[in-house]
Amino acid sequence: MSEVKVNKISPRTNCGTVTLGDSGDTFTIPAGATITNNGTAAGFGATGAASWDTTIKTGDFTAVNGVGYFVNTTSGEIDVTLPAGSPGAVVAVKDYAGTWDTNNCIIISNGSEKIGGSTNNATLSTEGLAVTLVYIDSTQGWLVTDDGNQSVAVTNPFMVATGGTETTSGNCKIHTFTGPGTFSVSKTATCAANNLVSYVVVGGGGGAGGGGAGAGGFREVKSPVTPYTASPLDGYSTPGNRVTVTATDFPITVGAAGTIGSPDTRQSPGGNGGVSTFSTITSAGGGFGGGGGQVPGAGQPSTPVPEAAGGPGGSGGGSGASNQSGTTTSGGSGNTPPTSPPQGQNGGPGKWQSGSYGATGGGGGAGGVGQPFNCGEGVTGGPGVASSITASPVTYAAGGPAPATANTGNGGRVTAGNSGVVIIRYKFQ
Repeated sequence: MSEVKVNKISPRTNCGTVTLGDSGDTFTIPAGATITNNGTAAGFGATGAASWDTTIKTGDFTAVNGVGYFVNTTSGEIDVTLPAGSPGAVVAVKDYAGTWDTNNCIIISNGSEKIGGSTNNATLSTEGLAVTLVYIDSTQGWLVTDDGNQSVAVTNPFMVATGGTETTSGNCKIHTFTGPGTFSVSKTATCAANNLVSYVVVGGGGGAGGGGAGAGGFREVKSPVTPYTASPLDGYSTPGNRVTVTATDFPITVGAAGTIGSPDTRQSPGGNGGVSTFSTITSAGGGFGGGGGQVPGAGQPSTPVPEAAGGPGGSGGGSGASNQSGTTTSGGSGNTPPTSPPQGQNGGPGKWQSGSYGATGGGGGAGGVGQPFNCGEGVTGGPGVASSITASPVTYAAGGPAPATANTGNGGRVTAGNSGVVIIRYKFQ
């Protein structure tokens, strides 16, 4: 075997091309040898494979067989002219800056050659797209053998979701539902901790009767990855309270306000508030305020009206007044059905006050029980609790009488209750 040892092979003339061997020859690279490419390698590898040129293209150019190009259309549309086609020729292009949706990349055939069987140019207009074309024959010309979008290759550490009213706070996204809807998760995070969401779920507040109504049940979990000031009822320490989402739709129910007692709120009980739900979490509606008992007397019914206890619920409703001297009527039970931490507290009792009338109790709240009537102070409902899940502190689930604030789950006092709310917060960037 002959051997030639040289340091450099140069073309004999200024043609700029060196040809090694003849068609059909085989060149063998021995084991352990390394080939270093300091330029552009075109046509190496299997048919349909391209070697990528890392010089970014920012203007029109003619492609070379066997080369892939990163095309930056930030400054405007770029035309890429294909080389003369021969079976197995390959060219690839990739959207470098994610701008092909606004400034297109146009693929132009060489002469009368076709692209996908058509003599028309091809327009690439998808953000982040990469396309490989291989020349097959004169009938179909250049065919796309591989394409993909950059997004499929991204390892996303954060979840992606839609639904409700969407706001942001720092690196967190907040979805607020004031009525029924869907929390739709299209992509979960590759970091499992980011799929555990924070939430506040509040049932609808009960409607008043003679007694103040109970607040809607209040439930909250604060995920460790979503910084904010949670209420004292943060249930994260109980694993069953945690919600780790999957890529699916989560129907949301928001509890309606309980109705006011009719026709006479002193004597007729109100209505329970509606239930709010998110995933496995349910917050009960607030218990109704009990009807008030009355005894015969001036301006009163001619026959006694029986008192009615407050209704059970997320928080219990306050009792109606007792109509018998020395008797007390119980308020409704809170935390019904039971949760841990408790979703609400009991309603206040009713009692005989003096003379010919009784006194009613206040509705229970998430932060405390409803109180009995106190001369000089009237009826006091149980306090609510404050959470900053929406990025500012808001007090939810106060027992009636409480301010009439929509979507807080407050109980009513001589009014209907307040509707509930569902709020979901998670890290999105």
